[in-house]
Amino acid sequence: MTGPQPKDWIKAIHPYVPGKSTTDSGRKAIKLSSNENPLGTSDHARAAFAAHAGELERYPDSGATALREEIARLNGLDADRIIYGNGSDEVLHLAAGAFAGPGDEIIYVNYGFAVYEIATRRVGATPVIAPDKDYATDVDAILACVTARTRIVFVANPNNPTSTYTPREDIARLHAGLPSDVLLVLDHAYAEYLDEDEDDGGFALAQAAPNVLVTRTFSKIYGLAAERIGWGTAAAPIIDAMHRIRLPFSITIAGQNAAIAALKDQDFVRASRAHNAKWRAWLADEIAKMGNQGLRAIESKANFLLVLFEGHVSAETAYQGLMDRGYIVRWLPGQGLPHGLRITIGTESETLGLAAALREIVGG
Repeated sequence: MTGPQPKDWIKAIHPYVPGKSTTDSGRKAIKLSSNENPLGTSDHARAAFAAHAGELERYPDSGATALREEIARLNGLDADRIIYGNGSDEVLHLAAGAFAGPGDEIIYVNYGFAVYEIATRRVGATPVIAPDKDYATDVDAILACVTARTRIVFVANPNNPTSTYTPREDIARLHAGLPSDVLLVLDHAYAEYLDEDEDDGGFALAQAAPNVLVTRTFSKIYGLAAERIGWGTAAAPIIDAMHRIRLPFSITIAGQNAAIAALKDQDFVRASRAHNAKWRAWLADEIAKMGNQGLRAIESKANFLLVLFEGHVSAETAYQGLMDRGYIVRWLPGQGLPHGLRITIGTESETLGLAAALREIVGG
């Protein structure tokens, strides 16, 4: 006798593999594998979390009303057109669950965020991978993949794990080229790291168009990764459909209040952005100096670098060598990048130490 069998499309899923927190031997190390904020989180957010951490017997507000109102206030949006989730991952899954299923297709770019494939296969849809352009999103390649079966296009901007950015005019061209019944999902997990004059127009499209969803997260620049808080905004019918399958209590009371306090502390956001810009540029310069050893960093608009190993030292060798020296980064063979390491921008001392360890490994 056999037990219940999962659907074929579920068996085709490769489970998400998070960044390591310890070395292979179990030793703690400097973790630069998960794109966490090296400055921690806002003191105001931490205090708000602590103030509400004792309400363990109470269900949280199922609508996250105060949080949605604060998000709307800060970003000039309509609170009724905002949905929240357990990280932006849940919001991405809600989009796939509400608008795609068996027989449908979902497009995402080569070297796209791993959750896109999982969300696609989870609902029985067919993943369609659009070719990249030197590790970046290629709008024409995406449009060439669109068929009558296309239901969703996922685009991370900036992209993870490549750190590339698609400018506003290209996003507008992509949207204009899609049929009106195809949902364009713009994943803005790293958008707060962009310069203030950089904007891909996602929020404007989500307010004006019937087929655009923009997602964001508190896990990155706001430093609330442990609480798993994400959100999205779109036209009312899109949000209504996603609400029908949303988990009702997926953000804790303490988490909601911490997120509200984090939104109000934009000084912390600016400090995080400035720190990231300074040390990202510094580390990119250091990688460029190792170019004669075959190292190349893709131009980054996020809080990490994708470093390619195209010389005598492989990415796997560098990954193990960094781990031996107390630094954990993200090696990416599972995402088609066996020659790449994704390296989070850490504190000043972590970044300096990482660069020194890498120079020692490659002989640069």
